[in-house]
Amino acid sequence: MAKTLTEKILDSKAPGVQAGDIIAVDLDLIFCQDTTGPLVVRQFQESGFTEIAKPGNTVFFLDHAVPSPNKELSNDHILLHQFVQKAGCMIAREGDGVCHQLVAELFAKPGDIIIGSDSHTVTAGALGAFATGMGSTDVAIGMALGKTWFRVPESFLINMEGSFTKMVTGKDLILYLIGKIGADGATYKALEFSGEALGLMTMSQRLSISNMAVEAGAKVGLFPSDEVTRKFLEEQGRGSDYRPLFANPDANYERIYSINLGYVEPMVSFPHVVDNAFPVGEAKGIKIQQVFIGTCTNGRLEDIAIAASILKGKKSHPETRLLVCPASRKVLMDAIGLGYISTFIEAGAVVLPPGCAACLGLHQGVLGDGESCLSTANRNFKGRMGNAEAFIYLASPATAAASAIRGEITDPREMM
Repeated sequence: MAKTLTEKILDSKAPGVQAGDIIAVDLDLIFCQDTTGPLVVRQFQESGFTEIAKPGNTVFFLDHAVPSPNKELSNDHILLHQFVQKAGCMIAREGDGVCHQLVAELFAKPGDIIIGSDSHTVTAGALGAFATGMGSTDVAIGMALGKTWFRVPESFLINMEGSFTKMVTGKDLILYLIGKIGADGATYKALEFSGEALGLMTMSQRLSISNMAVEAGAKVGLFPSDEVTRKFLEEQGRGSDYRPLFANPDANYERIYSINLGYVEPMVSFPHVVDNAFPVGEAKGIKIQQVFIGTCTNGRLEDIAIAASILKGKKSHPETRLLVCPASRKVLMDAIGLGYISTFIEAGAVVLPPGCAACLGLHQGVLGDGESCLSTANRNFKGRMGNAEAFIYLASPATAAASAIRGEITDPREMM
């Protein structure tokens, strides 16, 4: 029977599955971060569990609140360190980077089944992994048993043709797609990306797209494992993790969307919902007090390079704060070596340590009343960046960099 990519991955652990089935499957990776991780640990302990089933495949990341901004979060970090030491699992330290970026760099591989206590666990779908976020109780049970259950989701095929024009990226595509599908238009569905344009799309772009699949309600956002995947894994020193993985050509999809990338423009998502997305021209001239370039959506080296190319030799607007946060220690080191960090500092930016930084609104960039921020993050909900009286606009690193120079939302194509 012809299978979607979703069905193929799950079939490897539960043979014969098809959309709609309820299955129990072994897990290849389980991870938590430092704001939800303490909830998972406490639930694990309160449930009477004493041992993790797969300590070598279980990772805790300190990324959302590092360096810690208050004693409560510092105490949570102590809790996680103590738990990891006793359980024998792994921990990524302060400054290593955002969990989703590190999972892509170090752990995820084609065909994996991954759960995390964070909704943007879907990011690893760019590598052909069935990766999804779960609540603290589900993750605690997954840690204890090494397996979990799923309802096999139906799939939407996103067929991509053509190629991006200058200053248009994967971030613009996913904002366009979410605007088309709606914030709940793909609830518990799998978004599967394919088409003749696939080979032209970099892993960085794929990671941005998969990262935001959940903003349309999707359970997973999956790319096939192809030559782009192989090259990326080899660059991470994990070439042996590669295996090709594709849907069958005659697989059955619940819905099909066809998109010519050449018609996608730079996009902006207006407050306070992600699907409130329009071409950048609709936002032209909106004043912004802060620009934030980074996060698990757009803090990779390719994103940093695009922003630096626009900012080189220029200054950020005197009334606009510019924050830049590489997604991992590796990205930071590479960006230093290539001169991008010097470019940001010379442009007047504040360069933050690898992590989530301003995204969650805990520290390192909380907005004031009435302020607007143009962010490369994945969410613009009311209060997301620490102040319900502020406004968040979402866009690509190119749009963010151009806007930082002018102090207002700007089409990056004007900077070419």
